[in-house]
Amino acid sequence: MATRSALINVMVRAAEKAARGLVRDFGEVEHLQVSRKGPADFVSQADLKAEKLLREELQRARPEFGFLMEETGGSKGSDPTARWIVDPLDGTTNFLHGLPHWAISIAAEKNGEIVAGVVYEPVHDQMFWAEKGQGAFLNHQRLRVSERRNMADALLATGIPFKGRGDHQGFLVEAEALMKEVAGIRRFGAASLDLAYVAAGRYDGYWERGLAPWDAAAGQLLVTEAGGFVGEIGGGRNPVFGGSILAANAHLHLPIAKILRGAADRKVTGAPTATGTAPTRTTGV
Repeated sequence: MATRSALINVMVRAAEKAARGLVRDFGEVEHLQVSRKGPADFVSQADLKAEKLLREELQRARPEFGFLMEETGGSKGSDPTARWIVDPLDGTTNFLHGLPHWAISIAAEKNGEIVAGVVYEPVHDQMFWAEKGQGAFLNHQRLRVSERRNMADALLATGIPFKGRGDHQGFLVEAEALMKEVAGIRRFGAASLDLAYVAAGRYDGYWERGLAPWDAAAGQLLVTEAGGFVGEIGGGRNPVFGGSILAANAHLHLPIAKILRGAADRKVTGAPTATGTAPTRTTGV
């Protein structure tokens, strides 16, 4: 059985406590008046309540840490080298529509590096967690990325731009290029869980652009600690703060990267697929 460190225990307890309120609120969503404003306002309040509770719990346990949080932004602690990066409700649109696919994401950053991460999916009680150098786990089971080697067998995940957000045409070029090569592409609507699923071998790879740090901070550590590779789509080494992410197993990271960079070339110049560079194993920042 995996032994959790004191730091991971702090994160797990905070996630479990916030989850209780979110699960209660999730049960109320389907009973709300079917209007655009009512449920959306209700979910926004649920999000804010969860963030407030997470801040209180994490601050009580580690008062010296600062915060970077989706709803309330950044704040410094007495230790400038340490902070929490938190998304209290990843998959808000799923939550709003009564879809049971959403999560709480908490990462611990020290000296510019993500050292611990928790992604908790409360509806099915799936606690994904990882600590630098100690591996990645689902509850108490060790995680490993998939061993699939052939693109034709690969199942990928992604995020699709929506109204008013992202490069819609650029995404279609990327998706079309990959659709020709893989067994399937899924869009489930929660980046932290997409990364956790790569770590668990459920997906063979995942890419997305336009992410915020709290979307990817915990999940990318899960992937690297499960033996996968994570980087920016263009080859950069800062997927948490670089705005794009590509995560996959060691066999498929480079082939996926080549296709995505080739798609980017075609968007701009119409050039053929680029050769790319070797993937870099990284913990994020």
